[in-house]
Amino acid sequence: MDPILIYGFPMGSSMGLVAALEWLGKPYRLCRVDMLGEMRSPSYARINPRHETPAFITDEGAVLTETMAIAAWLEARDVERRISFDPLSRQADRMHQLMAFVNTGFTAAFAPLWAAMEGEAMEPAMKSALRDFGRRKVIERHDKLEELIEGMRFLLGDRPTLADALLTGVARWLDFHAVAERSRWPKLAALRERLEADPAVVYGTALEDGVSDPGAGFCAGHCALADIIARFGK
Repeated sequence: MDPILIYGFPMGSSMGLVAALEWLGKPYRLCRVDMLGEMRSPSYARINPRHETPAFITDEGAVLTETMAIAAWLEARDVERRISFDPLSRQADRMHQLMAFVNTGFTAAFAPLWAAMEGEAMEPAMKSALRDFGRRKVIERHDKLEELIEGMRFLLGDRPTLADALLTGVARWLDFHAVAERSRWPKLAALRERLEADPAVVYGTALEDGVSDPGAGFCAGHCALADIIARFGK
């Protein structure tokens, strides 16, 4: 069977994994999940007890959760090295370093901003404090990433890899939360511009936005969440 990526909207970090699957160039399926609704339902816990996306159904029907675990699965099957490198190479070490940074501190820096946005019953003073703290952390993490970016078209060379995929799903949160102008970090801004123009990212973003037919891609179709839970849920 084709593997299935369960990805979230709106603005899910998992959009980057859609781009990675496109770059990989092998058939896959998708399941689009509303993170503010469906993902919070009790039945979703049968796929991921932590009520998070992404989740992934492998070609053997096993359920994988956590972005880094899914990325590792894709990397292990990237025999043509379209989105990764020889696992014993220095480039692979560098890719894993960048992926870890993006998936931990860089992504986590936005957590206070999401908490403030979603905390409907939260006291105004608490919301304000979270927003102030979140903005400072996001700026600090962007400063660190700007230092890590080298003078290449993408994070690790002339083609995008899994590191770029993880970044592209999260980097747009800077604009969404109106933290700062992206031009404050020129290397990162240029990289984001190239990624946002990439056909796989354009395709993944269109699917996330609910466009039913965004053009040619390797996606073999969407699956209903209820069917995924019934077939693969614990």
